[in-house]
Amino acid sequence: MPKISEFFGIAIYIYYREHQPPHFHAIYAEEEALISIDNFSLLSGKLSPKALGLVIEWATQHQAQLIKVWEQAKAHHPLDKIEPLK
Repeated sequence: MPKISEFFGIAIYIYYREHQPPHFHAIYAEEEALISIDNFSLLSGKLSPKALGLVIEWATQHQAQLIKVWEQAKAHHPLDKIEPLK
């Protein structure tokens, strides 16, 4: 499971062989959420409001990179890492 970023204890993954719509997984403690890359909506799962806010802030800053990494995963290429939220 390729981790593409990590910040404040939140790990971000994009998996190979994923389904549409383009999304990423955010894992924090015992919680996991799938977040849309297109509009940052919560597709499934849950995160605490604070963690979800941090994830959306990070994703907003890196949307173009997330789209690129999604395409890399679809093509089964190595995935770029994305800078963490600072």
